[in-house]
Amino acid sequence: MGYFMKLIAAIIFISIVPGSAFANTNKTSEDAKLILTLEQAVKAAQRNDPWLIGNQHSQSAVETMSIAEGTLPDPKMSLGVANIAIDTFDFNQEAMTQFKVGLSQMFPRGNSLELKKKQLQLIGSQYPLQRENRRAKIAVIAAKLWLDAYKAQESIALIENDRVLFEQLADVAEASYSSAVGKTRQQDIVRAQLELTRLDDRLTLLKQKQEMTIQQLSQWLSEYMGESESEYNLNASFNLSSFILTRELPNIGMLQANLINAQDTVLPQELFKYFAQHPAVKALDQKIKASKTGIDLAKQKYKPQWGVSAGYSYRGEAPTRIERADLFSIGVSFDIPLFTENRQDKQVQSATYKSAAVKTEKWLLIRKMIASFETSQAQLFRIIDRQKLYQKRLLPQMHEQAEASLTAYTNDDGDFAEVVRSRIAELNASIDALEINVDKQKTIVELNYFFMTNADEIIINNQSSYRSSGENK
Repeated sequence: MGYFMKLIAAIIFISIVPGSAFANTNKTSEDAKLILTLEQAVKAAQRNDPWLIGNQHSQSAVETMSIAEGTLPDPKMSLGVANIAIDTFDFNQEAMTQFKVGLSQMFPRGNSLELKKKQLQLIGSQYPLQRENRRAKIAVIAAKLWLDAYKAQESIALIENDRVLFEQLADVAEASYSSAVGKTRQQDIVRAQLELTRLDDRLTLLKQKQEMTIQQLSQWLSEYMGESESEYNLNASFNLSSFILTRELPNIGMLQANLINAQDTVLPQELFKYFAQHPAVKALDQKIKASKTGIDLAKQKYKPQWGVSAGYSYRGEAPTRIERADLFSIGVSFDIPLFTENRQDKQVQSATYKSAAVKTEKWLLIRKMIASFETSQAQLFRIIDRQKLYQKRLLPQMHEQAEASLTAYTNDDGDFAEVVRSRIAELNASIDALEINVDKQKTIVELNYFFMTNADEIIINNQSSYRSSGENK
């Protein structure tokens, strides 16, 4: 009977001591690992993304080409012999025989050079905005993967902490059954062992999910291979066993919290004002400007293309030793765009259609952003409702039920199966609450993407200017 009471006291002690007290059992092994914070994961993913390097090269290529396109074409030089007698091939035989040197230069139509250069410069100005949007998307992807790994890690910790309690319950059931003091039945012992086995299975599944999530994260954290495959450092690959995540859930600040938390429907016109400053939308604005320049460039085809040519002709002496005068010639050439209906007119129309098509890309993007924002906003509202429900009512009630069933069992007035069920229910509620808290942070990250102007704002720490009214301390 004394051993039985000690086990009961141990269970009660475990049930009231915070789970973090048992997390220290693995502290020695965890201290040897590196701690990976959310910010570190996001920064590493952005730093090691080869797409950003490729985009920078593409920008350099376009900017370099803009200089080339803004330069006059190379002049053409010609050399030749004209009017030589074919019977003797004597240069001095005929008066018309001459050695000719010519130089010609073509000038593009109207302001074609300036417009081509301007168009390429506008195209090049899209790339920094594209890179900022890419960095923002990487921040969202890496942050969500990190949060998924954190959820698996903390769920494992919750189960491992409660597993100690279930082991004690199993010992209590065996002691009670052996001593025949209580009303414990053999099926209670089997039930306790079964729940331990189920917990082990859940741990295995969660560890599998954690490993899979971290391997997905490793895709973004592995170092960029450089200019050639031989420069890739295999030792720089992400090592699952070399780090742990922080134990505290990040409190990510919410951009435009007043707008997001507004219970009234936000008008699309108001959202447009914010989304118009988004790097992805501004990149399309530059693309639209470049397409409009293409219209102006097509209109230059109505103007003539001019060319200037000059030539020098050398003539030899006459057979009578009389010197012949050398010749110089100069001329101007230009085309006359008279038949414009099937050429110039169609080129202008084609450029106009292309510009209109780019404008539809912008409206499609903004419409997609508005729909995605409204979806994430509605999701956040429901998550906050559930978070309040769990923290204010469900978790306390689950804990009270577990304590009441344990107290009844210790007083030989309750059922062992009810003790196990209530403890499992409390554990499940704790894991659900953890998932709700993590999902809230993931949703905030998604919402921050729509209002950011700089990718670093997406995972900014919670400050008074960004704080959500639904945040619980």
